[in-house]
Amino acid sequence: MSVVVQFISTIPLRFTSISNLRSSPFSTSRLWFSGCRNLIGMEEKGFLDASEEVIADSHLLKKKLDAMRFAGPQKLQVIADFDATLTRYWIDGRRGQTSHGLLKQGNSEYDAKRDELYKYYHPLEYSPTILIEEKTKLMEEWWGKSHSLLIEGGLTFDAIKQSVAAATIAFREGVVELFELLEERDVPVLIFSAGLADIIEEVLRQKLHRSFKNIRIVSNRMVFDDNGCLVSFKGKTIHSLNKNEHALDMAAPLHDQLGDIDGAIDDSASVRKRTNVLLLGDHIGDLGMSDGLNYDTRISVGFLNDNVENSLDGYRNAFDIVYLNDASMMGVVKLVHQLFPVGGV
Repeated sequence: MSVVVQFISTIPLRFTSISNLRSSPFSTSRLWFSGCRNLIGMEEKGFLDASEEVIADSHLLKKKLDAMRFAGPQKLQVIADFDATLTRYWIDGRRGQTSHGLLKQGNSEYDAKRDELYKYYHPLEYSPTILIEEKTKLMEEWWGKSHSLLIEGGLTFDAIKQSVAAATIAFREGVVELFELLEERDVPVLIFSAGLADIIEEVLRQKLHRSFKNIRIVSNRMVFDDNGCLVSFKGKTIHSLNKNEHALDMAAPLHDQLGDIDGAIDDSASVRKRTNVLLLGDHIGDLGMSDGLNYDTRISVGFLNDNVENSLDGYRNAFDIVYLNDASMMGVVKLVHQLFPVGGV
C-alpha cells in the first residue's frame, strides 16, 4: 500500500551494508516521499554524515545480486563514467575539475576560445526544450569545434602532463581497492567518458601511480606526431549523448598506454559476452552507457553528488542504488566483496 511520509530532518540516515536488505522510511532534509522507501542495512544508531545509500526496490536488487552471484565473475563487466563518478565532486571545499576542463593547452588565446564554446553549448546540452536529435547534432558540433581548436592551437603531450599536475582532481576513496578487487577476479572495467582518453590515462598515471590490466578507456583518443604535437583524433567522436557500448571498438587497454607488459584479459568480443553489468555513473544519462550491450542483468549505481533535495527522487527511480553527497567508493567495494568473496566462485 502506498504511503506518504513527511520526515523533517537535517541529518541523513547511515547505511553500512548491502547484505541485509530491508524496508524503512528514508529521511533527508524537508522532503515529501510517496510510496515505500527500501533502504540498505540501517544501523541501530541510525545517523551519520555523508555515506548514505538509498535503493528503490530491495526485492528486485536482491534478485539481481543473486543472479550475478550465481553466474560468477566470469560473466561480469563493470562500466563506469569517469568525471564525478570515479573522481570526487568536491575537493577541499572546491568543485573538482573534470578531465576535459583541466586542460590548458599552453596557448591562452585558444583556451579562451574553448571556454567561449563551453559557455555557448553547455546550457544547450541540458536544455529541456531541445529535442534529442537536434541536441545530438549540437553536441557533435561542439566536440568537433573543440577538437579542432586543440589541433590548431598546437596542443602537446607535455601540456597535458603539466595540466594534470596542476589540476584540482582526485579519485574517490576506495577506487584503488575496487580496481584491485576486480583485477583479482579478472573482471574488465570499461571507463566511459566524453572527454579525452589521453588525459584520463595521465590522471590515472599521476594520481594512482600504477596500471591495471583489466581497464579499458572508451573515450576520444588523440594522435600525436613524433614531436609530441596533436595532429588528429582517432575514430568517431564520443560526446555526452553517445558514450555507450557502440563505442567499445574504440577502447584501448589502459596497460597499452602505461607500459604494462602483461596482455589484456579480454578483447572486445569476449567483453561483449559478459552479460552481467555493474554500471557506475553520476548522471541519469549515464545509464545509456550500456545501451549497446545485450545484457542479462544490470545493477546500476548512481552517485548523487549535489542538489540532493531536487534530484533524489529521480535518481532513486533511475538507479538500483544511490550514494548521496559525494560518497566514497567503499559501498561498491563491499558489494563486489559480497558478490564474489575471496575463495568463492
